[in-house]
Amino acid sequence: MTAPPVRPGKQRKLDTLHRLEHDVDAWVATADAAGGAPYLVPLSFLWDGSTLLLATPAASPTGRNLQATGKVRLGVGPTRDVVLVEGTAEAVPPIDLPEEDAEVFAGKTGFDPRQLATPYLYFRIHPQRVQAWREANELEGRELMRDGRWLVAD
Repeated sequence: MTAPPVRPGKQRKLDTLHRLEHDVDAWVATADAAGGAPYLVPLSFLWDGSTLLLATPAASPTGRNLQATGKVRLGVGPTRDVVLVEGTAEAVPPIDLPEEDAEVFAGKTGFDPRQLATPYLYFRIHPQRVQAWREANELEGRELMRDGRWLVAD
């Protein structure tokens, strides 16, 4: 199998933004504050152009870990076209989330935690590092964002 040609940085960023805008689910990895085992779970998300919004039960391992550490890593897309996002997580109680954001989240994901009896929290993920690659030939140049700043101009 021949790998597709390496995408220039600008195209890779455009493809990454398209994936964040159009994909619905991500693998979300967290760990507890004591350095416990990593915890990995699929969650739906909404990209607003600068942050990701996701929701999980407040008492779940993911919810507890995000509240305790504020650190998260997400994988979006298949392994041969992956976007990895490392970021900080800000807990947002449903009552504090703007109604418009909750409606857009529910519309995109098909999931509305406000309708459930289980207490959920939304988490706004602020990307600090973004990497994207398709094949081994794209490992070089895979870092598109560092310290919350895009490295590739529009």
